[in-house]
Amino acid sequence: MINWIDFFYFFIGGASLLLSVLGLWFTVIMPGNDPWSKRFFQSFFTVLLISCFFGLAEMVMQQYHVPSTIFSSILFLESIFLSLTQPMLTVCLLHNCGESLRSSRLFHTVLILWVIFFFLTVSSVFIGDFYHVTPDLRYFRGRLYPLVLLPMAIIMLFNLAGTIKRRNLLSHKTFLSFIIAMLPITAALIAQMFFEVYPLIDISITLSALSMYTLILSDQIEQDLSRQREIARQQREIADQRASIMVLQMRPHFIFNTMTSIYCLSKQDPEKARQVVLDFTSYLRKNFTAVASSEPIPFTDELEHVRAYLAVEQAQYEDSLIVDFDTPHTWFRIPPLTLQPIVENAVKHGRDPNAGPLHISIRTRKTDTGSEIIAADNGRGFTHTDNSEPHIALKNIQQRLEIMCSGSLTVTSNDGGGTVVTVTIPDNAAK
Repeated sequence: MINWIDFFYFFIGGASLLLSVLGLWFTVIMPGNDPWSKRFFQSFFTVLLISCFFGLAEMVMQQYHVPSTIFSSILFLESIFLSLTQPMLTVCLLHNCGESLRSSRLFHTVLILWVIFFFLTVSSVFIGDFYHVTPDLRYFRGRLYPLVLLPMAIIMLFNLAGTIKRRNLLSHKTFLSFIIAMLPITAALIAQMFFEVYPLIDISITLSALSMYTLILSDQIEQDLSRQREIARQQREIADQRASIMVLQMRPHFIFNTMTSIYCLSKQDPEKARQVVLDFTSYLRKNFTAVASSEPIPFTDELEHVRAYLAVEQAQYEDSLIVDFDTPHTWFRIPPLTLQPIVENAVKHGRDPNAGPLHISIRTRKTDTGSEIIAADNGRGFTHTDNSEPHIALKNIQQRLEIMCSGSLTVTSNDGGGTVVTVTIPDNAAK
């Protein structure tokens, strides 16, 4: 019949086994940790699982009175597998500190102490002064029993001291995880040298390992998130730099033609010349303001930029460029230099001197999920190749839309010829 002490030991052993299984399962399925850490914790929890299995087997054997030689063998295997966790912690500590095992005094010391423990454990099977097992499979400690555990206690103290010594080489969470992993085990083992608390060693190691794995995993996840934020920041800087280059590389012939038009109009139509100067000045101001802006701007600002640009182009091409605006919805924000380069592409690559006037329409509308801008033309379109100038410009705009406001850009062919570019801005970036 199982008394309450045996029941308690069964409960502790079962809890240790369950936690070991959970730990092994988490290391297999959870992303976020590097390959070395994943392999280490899989090995660590496997060793713990085997040790807990032998611990439960030992308690079951006591109830069914198996031969004492088998019982002693199970005790020996449980002790060996449980002891392996401490050199493994040393290896993990040195790996996290970037130290080589070959040149580490700590690792060599721990290895020597573990070999001493191994030989003392083997000797304890044959020497009754360490412990002995009665015919009814009751386990009694001998006067030399603390000597068997002494090397392991020293290993744990060395690991603890080594962790504290290397605290500046570890992140705060990793340092804390090692301390949490080592303190309960060390306390439980030292107590075991004088009192019978062996099942507590199993569960203290398992709980410590789980807390250590959780903290290290969370630390690595934080590092991954930090790297992702840094990558996003760099991508945003690159997109902003591309936008700046786009502004600074204004087409020389556009500026030349504009200045020539102003020169000719200054005699033929001074009032129109002044208007072109005003529109061109507004266009330049909006261009250089866009360079300094790293956040989405009100759509009305971008619309003014487009109107100023098209007014200058219309002054040069007159009846060969027709523009329609249908923009009742303007209450949203977009990255600077989004619509203007799209319209400039349409003017530059859509005009065909042998065809009729280039017709460009710009519309906005509110949708259920956000805002849309549709820029359509009846021009000759362009080839969708990776190295074409329009494609590169649109790809840059698309990247900036995704980074700055989770927006999107699609390009389709117009039914009557030409191109339709649709920009979508979700509601979470619309205000």
